Amino acid sequence: MTDDATQPLIGHLVELRTRLLRSIICILLVLACLLYFSNDIYHIVANPLISQLPQGSSMIATDIAAPFFTPIKLTAVVAIFISIPYVLYQIWGFIAPALYQHERRLVMPLIVSSTILFYMGIAFAYFVVFPLAFYFFIHTAPIDVAINTDITKYLDFVMTLFVVFGFAFEVPVAIILICWTGITTPKSLRKKRPYIIVGVFAIAMFVTPPDVFSQILLAVPICLLFEIGTFFARFYQPRKKDNEDEYYHDSNNEQ
Repeated sequence: MTDDATQPLIGHLVELRTRLLRSIICILLVLACLLYFSNDIYHIVANPLISQLPQGSSMIATDIAAPFFTPIKLTAVVAIFISIPYVLYQIWGFIAPALYQHERRLVMPLIVSSTILFYMGIAFAYFVVFPLAFYFFIHTAPIDVAINTDITKYLDFVMTLFVVFGFAFEVPVAIILICWTGITTPKSLRKKRPYIIVGVFAIAMFVTPPDVFSQILLAVPICLLFEIGTFFARFYQPRKKDNEDEYYHDSNNEQ
């Protein structure tokens, strides 16, 4: 183990506080840089719906303060999303000293891949799911119904989908972790594949809008990511007891 692992509890708490403050400062700095462009950012996020609205329709604000606070709220969320790599770097810096060398080589790729997968989930929702879902909702509305979506409710709707798809794309990382900790094995997961697929479609039915397109567009990528996760999980199998004891023994002797 490294010297940091022997620090007293107070030292770890100070280190944790420092890294939390750095993460918060990073988010605030990004937010400060983006505040001027709040309305532009909201327009970009709202574009998938606006482009589908019938001619003459537009988004509305039912609260007098909503046109001011809603774009700022969205910008704050965007600032957090942009700061995720730095926040994860701070988390890595805090836990790395407590890890063995072989564990560091395994954890760092997980942190990088989880960040990339989260962004991929958000991009998939924006470029694929939103256009199809909004097209379905608008073109199935009764002829005599005017579609004027409230900007606050729209933001809540898209933020929910962003988070759902962002975390759904973390399936490979989750599978690797549960296999690495010995909870299950890739072989066992492959045997349970039919039940897992049914469960994925059932979950997608509850966490997506009530249309078949959104459900399929969430379930199918998760099933593919499940296969990717089970493939890479074999590289993160727990070490056998004898080998692990021998490794720790050698590490302690080196210290």
